[in-house]
Amino acid sequence: MPPGQSKVELYAALRRDSRDGMSNRALQCTYGVTWSTVDKALASAWPQPRTTTASARPSKLDPFTLLIDEILLIDLGVTRKQRHTVTPELPPSDRRALLVRVVALTT
Repeated sequence: MPPGQSKVELYAALRRDSRDGMSNRALQCTYGVTWSTVDKALASAWPQPRTTTASARPSKLDPFTLLIDEILLIDLGVTRKQRHTVTPELPPSDRRALLVRVVALTT
């Protein structure tokens, strides 16, 4: 499909050239589309409307976003080379307290 050409225009061109005697294979090569697109264009003058997907499921990280945000805020005060390390500035007891608080907020 050439840039700037709508699907309706493409379908009309495919139908017009098919009526003029062009084979499906030639239509595919000329317009750079697959055989299924040619079949859809010949079956209906209007393309199928886009299907909407079901609402996106929540992220598995949603319960921990507060914890992650707090860790990142603490990280801002650390020098560049010490950011995002396995052992942040918080002692293990404080990290545990943060995790317990976040889990308590999410349940």
